Amino acid sequence: MALSKRLPTILLAVVASALTVTGVVLAATDPNPGGLSKDTLTLNGYPPHSASLLVTVSTGQAYSLSANVNLDFRTNSAEAIVHFPMVFSVSSVDLRLVNNHLYAGSAEATSGPYLSVPMKQPALFGVALEMTKPDIALITGFPRETITHNGYVTTYDFQRDNVAITTILGGAGQQASVGSIDWQISVGSQGEVISSALRVKGPHATTTITATVLAYNNKVSVSAPAPGQIQPVGTSIIRRLLNSAPLSSVLIPQNLTSLGQLHLN
Repeated sequence: MALSKRLPTILLAVVASALTVTGVVLAATDPNPGGLSKDTLTLNGYPPHSASLLVTVSTGQAYSLSANVNLDFRTNSAEAIVHFPMVFSVSSVDLRLVNNHLYAGSAEATSGPYLSVPMKQPALFGVALEMTKPDIALITGFPRETITHNGYVTTYDFQRDNVAITTILGGAGQQASVGSIDWQISVGSQGEVISSALRVKGPHATTTITATVLAYNNKVSVSAPAPGQIQPVGTSIIRRLLNSAPLSSVLIPQNLTSLGQLHLN
């Protein structure tokens, strides 16, 4: 499968898993006599116009990264500052998805350059709707499900064995292996998504993708780099860069629909 077709799937996989599932809950506590926590992410039923997230990807000691992600649902654009603490000499990379182009450059260089490759953007407004109040009852395909309550937070844990899995950069001809997935979704007092976690376990490795919502409706501005900073490149160069990194060991379900069906309200 060509990378130009594979990358949007990768982006959707990470964003969908990260935005509609859960692992670590951020909550600001209100120092009141009852010791009750306060839900600071309430949306009152209205889709957010922006969101800021902390996303992590880990394959154990072999590989880990974290990213601060800003989503602007009004302009359908996104930016991520990705940190590679164990892999690259350039510790942070600035990724921007604007006007159907993916830009990548060093987060520490103010004057570029930015590599640019065409990429069709997903409809982020649909993500905003899911984050407002996903219909958990419509998720299917998981034999085991548990629900826990902790203050205003409700966490749903879905588990499934015997799932075909592959690496995130694997092509159509790659041999799949069999593993298991553990998908958690945490929502707040009004059903808004708070955080998410997807754990994919294979015969010899385990990948965990988590995301925590840091803020809704904060000021977010994502723009393309200045024209003089942009260097268009072919997808083959991006593929070589990705294949040279441990990112190629990250596991995902081979058929993303095996995560179940999550419908919008």
